[in-house]
Amino acid sequence: MKKIAIMGSTGSIGTQTLDIVRHYDEFKVVGLSAGKNIDLLEKQAREFLPELVVIENKKDADTLRSHLSDTNIKVASGMEGLIELAQLESSDIFVTAIVGMIGIRPTVAAIKSGKDIALANKETLVTAGHIIMPLAKEKSVNIIPVDSEHSAIFQCLQGTPKTSPIYKIWLTASGGAFRGKKTADLVNVRAKDALVNPNWSMGNKVTIDSASLCNKGLEVIEAHWLFDVDIDQISVVLQPQSIVHSMVEFEDTAVIAQLGTPDMHVAIQYALTYPNRYYTKTERLDFLKLSSIAFEEPDTDTFRGLPLAIEAGKIGGSMPTVFNASNEAAVDKFMRGQIGFLDIYKIIEESLNHHSNIDDPSLEEILEVERLTHEFIESRW
Repeated sequence: MKKIAIMGSTGSIGTQTLDIVRHYDEFKVVGLSAGKNIDLLEKQAREFLPELVVIENKKDADTLRSHLSDTNIKVASGMEGLIELAQLESSDIFVTAIVGMIGIRPTVAAIKSGKDIALANKETLVTAGHIIMPLAKEKSVNIIPVDSEHSAIFQCLQGTPKTSPIYKIWLTASGGAFRGKKTADLVNVRAKDALVNPNWSMGNKVTIDSASLCNKGLEVIEAHWLFDVDIDQISVVLQPQSIVHSMVEFEDTAVIAQLGTPDMHVAIQYALTYPNRYYTKTERLDFLKLSSIAFEEPDTDTFRGLPLAIEAGKIGGSMPTVFNASNEAAVDKFMRGQIGFLDIYKIIEESLNHHSNIDDPSLEEILEVERLTHEFIESRW
């Protein structure tokens, strides 16, 4: 039986992970965590009876502890609780389904404890890939991507020997809510307009990042670390139907792609069952009904999140942290109605220009850069 701890169990990836667990007897949930959704976390705890549940603040933890007093479930809170969750002796795989840089420390703790990582927290590699990947290699830990695009690349590479180098990675993107729009069309859009992805069911932050193409920029940096390729070897192409989830091109011109219906359950399930594949009731791709598969070049003049991320990734060091932190802050302000959609790009660009790069930042320096970036944005916006 494979035992699973989920960091971020009440979010989009976390709840879909639990959907999969419900269908297979060989999975056992031993740990869960949430930010503020105490009611759903309690419901999940009663259903799966884990050893440990973690919630963000101590007051909620006290409430949850009282509510679960009729069980043997331990309740913890804060970063200390997340690290305890990451290090649970009983767990085999740690699902990092949380959004934001809060996921870095627990992920490091899980790797040091020898846990395989089902990685959905892209910020971990974007900001600390130079720390995470060598550590995973040292501890002989598998990092199995959960993002649909990175899962696709990972699947395309199965069975390919290391002696067959990658020529290019093609990351696909749906284009998000505003595909085809120009800058003038985006002046007055609101969060509710951006929170409509044509194909995927995702959390609010990722959905807005999809609309701005910031998400695809983060994924370029993540792919650089996951698959040990130069950023120049990674290209982004729009695939509006979200049927081709990504492709790998090899030196001999052969291209291997992973296709399927747009359903995150497939990538999550593969991360949990790797290297095996299990039957799923997810809708199957019907090639007899599929008349065409379209590709488009992304509009990087309008959707500047992608080129800004690529620039930060090429510089490296602490610049990807600045990109990530400034985007997080900008999206939060956009969702609160404090700024316009196009201001997201202005905030990111100003933050990158303001920052003095640190070539090889430690974990402490990464977190300090995040803090300083947020401080800078608050002073300007």
